[in-house]
Amino acid sequence: MLHPSYADLINVVNSGVEEGEDPVVSSRYSIVMATSKRARQIIAGDDELVDGRGKKPLSVAVEELNQGKIQILTDEFAEEAEEDAEPETEVSEAEGAQESAVAAGTEAAQEADAADGE
Repeated sequence: MLHPSYADLINVVNSGVEEGEDPVVSSRYSIVMATSKRARQIIAGDDELVDGRGKKPLSVAVEELNQGKIQILTDEFAEEAEEDAEPETEVSEAEGAQESAVAAGTEAAQEADAADGE
């Protein structure tokens, strides 16, 4: 079982949303994409914002999100925040999805090239 739960993480992420506004995230998918992107940043060498000794990068990313050390940005705020803040403290939901799509497209192209060469 994941601790904290997805519901807890969604509540943490949406805690700054005022009544009547759309929530930042409303699904587990958004949480998964954001934490996986942050885990990739940690693997690439970004500093951990919580004590991560003995923990896997994904566990560190979940803990960072739960403690409010990172934020998930909506599309409209992602561009504004890139100019104003450090990149390792923010995760854009759309960017994570785009990276996945780009990676999948690259792998498919490599497999097609390999098949053509045989």
